Amino acid sequence: MTRFSRRITVLLLVAALFETMDCAAQTESKATKTLILGVVFQGAPQPVENHFRPLVEYVAHKFSRTDETKGVIVVAPSAGQMIKLLEEKRVDFYMESPYPTYLINRLGSARLLLRAWKGGMPEYRSLIFTSKQSDVTDPKALLGKIIAFEDPGSTSGYFLPKLFLLKKGFSMSKQASLESKVSARDIACIFANTSNEVVNLVLRQKVSAGAFSTDDYAGLETTNKPLIAILAETESVPRYLVSVRKGLPEPVTKRLTSILLAMNQDPEGQQILRQTDNTTKYDSLSGGEEMVRQSSWNCIAPVRKLRHQECTDRAMLQ
Repeated sequence: MTRFSRRITVLLLVAALFETMDCAAQTESKATKTLILGVVFQGAPQPVENHFRPLVEYVAHKFSRTDETKGVIVVAPSAGQMIKLLEEKRVDFYMESPYPTYLINRLGSARLLLRAWKGGMPEYRSLIFTSKQSDVTDPKALLGKIIAFEDPGSTSGYFLPKLFLLKKGFSMSKQASLESKVSARDIACIFANTSNEVVNLVLRQKVSAGAFSTDDYAGLETTNKPLIAILAETESVPRYLVSVRKGLPEPVTKRLTSILLAMNQDPEGQQILRQTDNTTKYDSLSGGEEMVRQSSWNCIAPVRKLRHQECTDRAMLQ
């Protein structure tokens, strides 16, 4: 073999080596997939990402025995932004309480998959309460007065108690401030942003009533619980829901389902569930999605026929 031939041979071998490395890199890239969890949260995303990262990484690690799957978290500031992410396939599944889930799924961007026992509870409801020092003993006595809600995106701290009052025939208005005058024909509402602040406003008698969830009531400080009187209870709804985006491949959906359902049977999974809002397990929706729609979600859908709700929906979807 001549010197020239040897050079050509070496060059061909080097070229073949680089081509092999390039193919291997492409194969590795194709093997690395992503599983994207979406969360609706207004505020700095980093704490939320840190909170849910162990969960999504656990699920991604369990996803495939052959391909590497990376767990990713995407935080959307509103239900409307979550819809956009789902439609653009930038989110594969998300978890939310019933009201935001209703707003997102009703447009067909996603469908229900499982229920989460957040805080160890399969269902919860809202309580309308007042101070035992107050002269309010019945929801009718709230006319011309102010009730404190948590925030416009809260199922138990806003949607359920408001719907309860509207179904009872009360007219509601949003109050600009605690000092503003309230019409004697209305129940006015303000937003306190947290359930703790709702309780503080009620106990200081800055407002006549407040609303929070049954698990908020269970977690009250022992000094505050005896000071509170319950005026009404709403219907129960699923505590927390898992939904998947429209068009997610069925094998992916089935694998995601099986991993979440089995988490409470795995010691590592149990630990991660406890870290994630003290969740005890995921389970199938009794009767499937249609049954949930006909039962617990039936208390959600009628609100669209009630006064002011279109404005609330638009604000939530922004």
